[in-house]
Amino acid sequence: MTSLFDPIEAGSLRLPNRIAMAPLTRNRAPDAIPTPLMQTYYVQRASAGLLISEGTAISHQGQGYADVPGLYSQEQLQAWKKVTDAVHAKGGRIVTQLWHVGRISHTVLQPELQAPVAPSALTARSKTFVIDRETGQGQFVATSAPRALEQKELPGIVHSFATAAREAVQSAGFDGVELHAANGYLLDQFLKTGTNQRSDDYGGSIENRARLVLECVRAVADAIGAGRVGIRISPVTPANDIVDENPQALFEYLVRQLAPLGLSYIHVIEGATGGPRELADRPFDYQALKQAYRSAGGKGAWMVNNGYDRQLAARAVESGYADVVAFGKAYISNPDLVHRLRDDLPLNAWNSERFYGGGADGYTDYPALASQ
Repeated sequence: MTSLFDPIEAGSLRLPNRIAMAPLTRNRAPDAIPTPLMQTYYVQRASAGLLISEGTAISHQGQGYADVPGLYSQEQLQAWKKVTDAVHAKGGRIVTQLWHVGRISHTVLQPELQAPVAPSALTARSKTFVIDRETGQGQFVATSAPRALEQKELPGIVHSFATAAREAVQSAGFDGVELHAANGYLLDQFLKTGTNQRSDDYGGSIENRARLVLECVRAVADAIGAGRVGIRISPVTPANDIVDENPQALFEYLVRQLAPLGLSYIHVIEGATGGPRELADRPFDYQALKQAYRSAGGKGAWMVNNGYDRQLAARAVESGYADVVAFGKAYISNPDLVHRLRDDLPLNAWNSERFYGGGADGYTDYPALASQ
């Protein structure tokens, strides 16, 4: 029987165990440049089968929160290289999450204070995180009204994803990338009917709404090799005011299109991100989703996330449903999570007041247990 602690090959990635650290926004990269403190944070967690970095903006336009890192300047890439070198020196593997937030942004975070971009000019009932540069205090504020992207701009979005992926691997030293197509950000906004009211080739039918995501995935796979590429999806999360009228059909279509590409993994957020695993008003069959992918020839690792504890994760892998389980908040407070799960040891509680912004407090000061 396969266990959480058995190795797995996920495309070109060879993981020593099936425990991944989910991407976690921590807002500790002033001017979008990774810091030595971030290096410490990731190295502490390098025993994970796979580290997935916090969401990392592919362009200035892709920024949606204060002090999140980027992949669009040499200074950012060089700073990330120090992080990845340190993780590799510790024996770890790390991919970066390629992020364009779309409408979940604010004019103060955008180039020249411009409006954020989206598939359609629909303002999200959501908030983003900004920092007052004079006081240093962070706060959540309502997102700004977006403008609709013109069709002629979309090849530039695709190019930005591919360029960021190439730079991430070749310059910043990442082992691969994960496209962020979840949680109500740009790619998810194109996928779903609640945010995409376009009447061109990128709106309307499921095939049209999935077009941009698939173009981005193919371009990234061409840039760095499909075996280094994962994608994260969230079929029914309400995060960032997102909804689709028929998510089962949409996401089964999407994974069938992804199946022949030879990706490293498919990362599925089950239920409401950081919340309930099942939503009464948004039923979804995750087994059917996986079956659609496998039936279409998809061989990537099936990674699951949201609300998994030790027992649920073990059962998911042992039953053959999941290949890898990604843990989020548990990794914030337990840098040695693999050790604690393997030996069934108690977990540190996390301090949610230190999730976003700040320094070492609630970031790199969670204790690890001595290994036996």
